[in-house]
Amino acid sequence: MSIETADPERPSEHSDKAILPPVNWPVFIWAAIGSIAITLWALITPESAQQTLGAVVGWASGWFGWFYVLLAGGVLTFVIYLAFSRFGNTKLGPENSRPEFSTLAWASMLFAAGIGTDLMFFAVAEPVTQYLHPPSGAAETVDAARQATVWTLFHYGLSGWGMYALMGMALAYFAYRMKLPLAVRSALAPVFGKRIHGPLGDTVDFAALLGTIFGVATSLGIGVVMVNVGLATVLGVPVSTATQVAIVIMGVGVAILSAVSGVDKGIKFLSLLNVFSAIGLSLWILITGKTQYLLDGLVLNIGDFVNMFPDMVLQTFAFEETGSWMSDWTLFFWAWWVAWASFVGMFLARISRGRTIRQFVIGTLTIPFAYILMWISIYGNSALDIIRSGDAEFGVQTVLNPESGFYELLSHYPAFMFIAGLATLTALLFYVTSADSAALVMANLSSRLPTPQHDGRAALRIFWAITTGALTIAMLIVGGIGALQSATVIMGLPFSFVMILVMVSLYRSLRVEARRLDSGKQAMPRTLSGRTARGGEMRWQQRLGRMLTFSNAGRAREFEEKVLLPTFGEIVDEFSERGITAKCDKYVDEEGDSCIELEIDPSSEHPFRYQVFRKEAPIPHFGGRPTQVADKFVRMEVYLDVADAQGYDIMGYTREQLLDNVLDQYERHLEFLQMQEFALTDQEVN
Repeated sequence: MSIETADPERPSEHSDKAILPPVNWPVFIWAAIGSIAITLWALITPESAQQTLGAVVGWASGWFGWFYVLLAGGVLTFVIYLAFSRFGNTKLGPENSRPEFSTLAWASMLFAAGIGTDLMFFAVAEPVTQYLHPPSGAAETVDAARQATVWTLFHYGLSGWGMYALMGMALAYFAYRMKLPLAVRSALAPVFGKRIHGPLGDTVDFAALLGTIFGVATSLGIGVVMVNVGLATVLGVPVSTATQVAIVIMGVGVAILSAVSGVDKGIKFLSLLNVFSAIGLSLWILITGKTQYLLDGLVLNIGDFVNMFPDMVLQTFAFEETGSWMSDWTLFFWAWWVAWASFVGMFLARISRGRTIRQFVIGTLTIPFAYILMWISIYGNSALDIIRSGDAEFGVQTVLNPESGFYELLSHYPAFMFIAGLATLTALLFYVTSADSAALVMANLSSRLPTPQHDGRAALRIFWAITTGALTIAMLIVGGIGALQSATVIMGLPFSFVMILVMVSLYRSLRVEARRLDSGKQAMPRTLSGRTARGGEMRWQQRLGRMLTFSNAGRAREFEEKVLLPTFGEIVDEFSERGITAKCDKYVDEEGDSCIELEIDPSSEHPFRYQVFRKEAPIPHFGGRPTQVADKFVRMEVYLDVADAQGYDIMGYTREQLLDNVLDQYERHLEFLQMQEFALTDQEVN
């Protein structure tokens, strides 16, 4: 028997971020070939590419339009169900984990995640278009005006963030709680088992990466066009493909600079600056515009959204002819959200370790949407007011040239050149930070990351920055934003099927956890610290003495060396003699707590783990004894796997008591395995 101990002074794979993660070559090669091939095709034969994209989008919309609509509604229902079911208390991490960020910091990052250049683009363009060309009902009426803003909120709202919430919680759950790599394939482990480490897993990651590439290219393409119009407005730079190519090259250059020189902190600062400048711009419109009208409109939009949302969720217009409206709007947005789900999901997972599923879902669905509601209501209602006040030309030009609608709106407010410059700077910073973060996420998707804290190699970030930039240029040449929208609808389709499997997989894993907890209720209750089969009942005075003894770090180390490790060693040897693999490890977890883990049958689907964490806690106040802030003692707390926190203190147990306790918990584990077998048998029968 051997005890494997991690030296805290020696960098390990869990703590050394300097380790270069290996490239996932099958995923990288196929995604690179696909991206480059489509880019070259679009550049060499743009007319053929445009016709083909249009034809494929027509096919996808005709055959899978209903599927996209059903998927968006199903995902939202699923994540809300998880949040308010018994699974809502499940932590995205071990039971002893604590949130890495404060609630305020976490909420701020979620808030920032809802902001982007595309929101500036569609907050004016879509309400105007829906008002003048609604999918159903008469145009340019009060009903059309009320529906126009709500359709925009619908496309940017809860359904899309439900997709982000699904991928974020799945990635965090399987990475932090199940100790699997931070990769999309890990989220399918309960469905496909060990096959996720082979070609099947590579296919899943490839679908995620390909969808991300085109989703990112669409956002960057919209950002390029917005920046170009802004520069034309402020500096007189011509609106042309050449200018847009130059902007793309600049964005790629910044992403490369960030990759090779580590200027990520500067990028984060710029992101924060973006948030404040965007909020300042909105407040300017609110204060200098028709403030009362905009506030009234905001309240009305909230009421209309609540009232109309249930009908919109599964709306396919089966009995109405809407032309290309569904593919241009709802299907495009749902495919776009699908394509971005892995990207944003990874970000949400990275910042949400230690949160419960309920906290995560409620935060993800409400905090970004609060900002989106404010932005779309202010700009959308302002644009509608201009049209309804008699400026019909503004509406016509916004529909024909949606990228110019935002700046045309700003021209109706004081200090136009200043706020136009601020808007252009905001759009430019959004573009730069999006290009940089997109390159990083795509590098991560095409790598085998040792831990969630690692990031892909700089060389991969450079490659994906260049490739995405080239694809953006190609799509702009083919047909501008329309071509990017068409490509997104197509490329988001494969990953939409993966998302269905992710729901099945996550639910299965949570059900297994529930059975594990239920098994404890069915197992025979034990007196954990007093019973021993070898020496009878310990004297109650001795038991009370152990309870009222508060050990320091020195006594804790002595307990580990003289009782805990030797006893675990005996157990490992006994199980080995009976032909069952067992091992004992000592390590320091992500929270900085020392842990000694006994693991039995580690290669099975459901191994038994008995973990003892050394934790500091304040000495409780009792018996009139004054407690000082500095009064601390050491607890040796028991956890059974990541899903089952026992939390009781075994400090001071004798060898016999510890053996009894481990066997009690192992008996409970066998009860869980039996329940699991019954559940699987019932599924096969049904």
